[in-house]
Amino acid sequence: MNIRFLRQLFAVLMVGVSVLLTLPARAADEAADVLIKRLSTEVLDTIKADKAIQSGDLSRIIALVDAKIMPNVNFHRMTSMAVGPNWRQATPEQQKLLQDEFKILLVRTYAGALTQVSDQTIAIKPMRAAAEDKEVVVRTEVKGRGDAIQLDYRLEKTPGEGAGWKIFNMNVLGVWLVETYRSQFAQEISAKGINGLIATLTERNKTNAKKG
Repeated sequence: MNIRFLRQLFAVLMVGVSVLLTLPARAADEAADVLIKRLSTEVLDTIKADKAIQSGDLSRIIALVDAKIMPNVNFHRMTSMAVGPNWRQATPEQQKLLQDEFKILLVRTYAGALTQVSDQTIAIKPMRAAAEDKEVVVRTEVKGRGDAIQLDYRLEKTPGEGAGWKIFNMNVLGVWLVETYRSQFAQEISAKGINGLIATLTERNKTNAKKG
């Protein structure tokens, strides 16, 4: 299993799952590291118990990722960070299209990796953060066969409706997800502009959908 695939596997594995019966107040009250531990355990248990996911049912996997994982991510911030300074130059319509296509790209790119989950467990490292901090890093290790995999999260505390900690970046094996895409997107925007990036993402998503 190569490093690129490991990054894909564990980035999605550890984003976490929001359980349907979990009350919003519970998430709002949880510390960031407690939230990551709970979600990580729940996603592992869900996948291990779901025979359809284990057999590679892509539609079920995509539904799991889209409905249960993405609610725990500040996807607007993740997309704006990945696009970088060019985000401010995009119109509201372009920003929405970028966010929609980027979300589809991540869901389909990482969904297949969920079928590889077997005997992994999660270890949460001690977190250094003050009670008033609005952004924190939660460091974890994914343990299974072979060497432990470093997996860290950046989270922000969001106010108002849906308040609680939301993930906006992930570090797998020393590589931050947003920074990786920012480099790719900057090259595309430099060559073809914002609309060119949107067109590229749209076409890539169509190709991935045809491949199944």
